[in-house]
Amino acid sequence: MVTRMVTVWLPDWPVVAAGCNGNLPAAVVSANRVVARSTAAAAAGVMIGQRRRQAQRRCPEIELVDHDPARDAREFEPVVRAVAEVSPRLDVIEPGWVSLAARGPAKYFGGDVAVAEHLQHIVAEAGVVVRAGVGVADGRFSSSVAARLSVRHDSPVVVESQQSPSFCAPLPIGWLQTLGESDPEMIDLFTRLGLRRLGDLASLDPADVLGRFGHPGLHAHRLATGIDIRLPSTTDPAPERRLGHAPEDPVAQASAVVFVAKQLADELGQSLAATGRVCTRLVVELETEHGERSERSWYRSTGLNASAMVERVRWQLDAWVNLPRGSEHEITGGVSLIRLTPDEVCADVGSQLGLWGGQSEADRQAARTIARLASITSDEAVTVPVWNGGRLPADRYRWVSASNVDLDERARSVSGADLRSAPTGPWPGALPAPSPSTVFADPYPAEVLDDAGQLVWVSGRGVVSASPAQFRLMSGGEASGWRPGRTRHIAAWAGPWPIDERWWEPEGHQRLARFQMIIEDAAGGQRGYLIVAEHRRWWVAALYD
Repeated sequence: MVTRMVTVWLPDWPVVAAGCNGNLPAAVVSANRVVARSTAAAAAGVMIGQRRRQAQRRCPEIELVDHDPARDAREFEPVVRAVAEVSPRLDVIEPGWVSLAARGPAKYFGGDVAVAEHLQHIVAEAGVVVRAGVGVADGRFSSSVAARLSVRHDSPVVVESQQSPSFCAPLPIGWLQTLGESDPEMIDLFTRLGLRRLGDLASLDPADVLGRFGHPGLHAHRLATGIDIRLPSTTDPAPERRLGHAPEDPVAQASAVVFVAKQLADELGQSLAATGRVCTRLVVELETEHGERSERSWYRSTGLNASAMVERVRWQLDAWVNLPRGSEHEITGGVSLIRLTPDEVCADVGSQLGLWGGQSEADRQAARTIARLASITSDEAVTVPVWNGGRLPADRYRWVSASNVDLDERARSVSGADLRSAPTGPWPGALPAPSPSTVFADPYPAEVLDDAGQLVWVSGRGVVSASPAQFRLMSGGEASGWRPGRTRHIAAWAGPWPIDERWWEPEGHQRLARFQMIIEDAAGGQRGYLIVAEHRRWWVAALYD
């Protein structure tokens, strides 16, 4: 029997958590893509998934804010506590999205409609400036869709019992991606095969779907039929599944609590992997020396690995510590108990790897090594590159703390936006592959001369004054293999590729031209360089090996 569920969803929550005014155009950006936007920005044509530059082109006056999941979780805490007054057994799927079983609250308040209206009322009383979407249906998937449709209709959407299959049938297949149940590649494959509606997928034989698409396809088929068999837990798990740690002295620093949680998460992940299982619902319990408690249930349909578990602990602890002074649940002492409980586990069916590309064993080993280094040192001591986007090699990636990155996270979509850490296509205006092997943090000054020994310059229209023939490095001999000041012959060159970006920001305006040059070295060989010209000065930006 499918469990009846209630879902509460706050649209574009990252914008609300960032404190942006909904009447002014604003958007939250992650990996240079819009993940949430205000109502005014949506009216101006800004859409989820757009690149930063496209959003600025649509709405030049838009305010852009970097995405901060910890901030989203911290600001969402009052909403979670308000909903918990209706039913303490709720699941936080992500900041701005919670679900709970409908049976108990429906009996108490007098029906599904009454529960939905009451939830909207208490969320508004919690100080949220946007109207919450509330959906009630059979199963988590159908109720989540109903909650999002509730925002469009400006009223709760209640799907009658046993009507979820007919409710899902006419919906676009893309809802599976929007709710993070299927990856974009799977949805694209369904679309190319003519399965454009959930009903089209549901009409297929499950055995055929399993044979063609594997377990991910069978999971999508089950959801498309409206049969969501993932039951919310109403009983405590076996004691042997709980992993806890009680420090001898109460811990007053958040970093120390996270350090302990990381050890527990690693142990829990390894024990589940040994039996071929993955945790989909994790209960995090924190208790202080004065008896204050913070208990939260976190859910993710694709499973929570060790990094994701630690991330949830950090969110929960940060939200608890930042509660207002004098509030009922204010923390007043050090943490004396940390417990992680896998409240729901399922079989880890794995993933179908391609013939090339994708995640390899070396990638998984690297993730384990990074997690180990972070546990030995600190969260801030180990950093990893995250794709940022840009036209220059130095702009394409930025370094962030490894503890803030889910190194094992599968590609998924939140609010309809693809949040993978790598781009889906080439960055507009960037140089094509291959990328330089070495990118200098501080470009080295140089000079590019013509045959007569005169300095070459590039006009505002991207026209070169003369053909580059000689190159002279002014400093940074370790990057080139010869002493600065010596002139070398340019064997070949290509360019210029001009850049004129951020012209609307006087302090951030950048106008330059890029060249690729092959230069003879001291040993008679040749090496390739990426050289840029800016304000009639030349700089060595990167090296090709």
